[in-house]
Amino acid sequence: MMNWMRKDAPVAWLFLAPSAVGFALFYLIPFVMGVFYSFADSSLDRHFTGWDNYRELFASGSFRKAAFNTLYFSAVSVPLNLVLSLGLAWMLNSNLYLRKWLRTAYVLPLVVPVASIVFIWQMLFDWNGSVNAWMSGFGMHRVDWMKTEAARYVIIVVYLWKNIGYNVILFLAGLQLIPKDYYETAQMEGAGRLRQFRSITLVYLTPTMFFVVILSIMNSFKVFRETYLIAGDYPHDSIYMMQHYMNNMFTSLDIQKLTAAATIMASCILLIVMGLFALERRYRQFME
Repeated sequence: MMNWMRKDAPVAWLFLAPSAVGFALFYLIPFVMGVFYSFADSSLDRHFTGWDNYRELFASGSFRKAAFNTLYFSAVSVPLNLVLSLGLAWMLNSNLYLRKWLRTAYVLPLVVPVASIVFIWQMLFDWNGSVNAWMSGFGMHRVDWMKTEAARYVIIVVYLWKNIGYNVILFLAGLQLIPKDYYETAQMEGAGRLRQFRSITLVYLTPTMFFVVILSIMNSFKVFRETYLIAGDYPHDSIYMMQHYMNNMFTSLDIQKLTAAATIMASCILLIVMGLFALERRYRQFME
């Protein structure tokens, strides 16, 4: 019998009802209304205009710049986050000196308040900040980090510092679930470390890696908070993200462009996640 026909199904639905109502009220219904407004000429008159709002959006240079910067940031930061967190987890899974202290250190960025993070990074990358002071001490020229192309790399470093710890924990949990007998058998058969990593570690870490990639992509779209607090409403062009554009549209009460941009952003995230699900499913079938 199907799960929803079980005798305890009404009780389960009763417990799920508050969460379902909250999700519908605060996420699903506003999103559906936003999609509807993106095809209207006004949030008050609500006359259907077809794709006009989207045509104006793609004709906007500010939107194209924000979209490119957002995609560029995700394309660079997510693979870096994946590689670095997996490498650190691999190191922490071995008999490394001060391993327990290092595990704690990687978790600290998750519990530090955002205001403190912003204050620290402003002190580091200000024109008169610590980084420029160190560079001057070594005879190098100062860099105006947040007003040049270097701002993009500052935000990437902030993203990695903030999110790499949680991914290390996930990878570390996945590594510890791999039976050590597999590695011992591979060593007896003459497999080197690279072969063991490719044929054992990566294979058994596939579900964890799939989850980490999705989580990293989602977090890369949420870097606006730190960027906004560090650089303000109108940062350097290299870190002008989609959320900056939508925030500015909200400030100017241009609801049509705001909802159209939000719809495009949500659709892109959905397509990326669906593509990752399909890729993971095909990889699993290939391994079977």
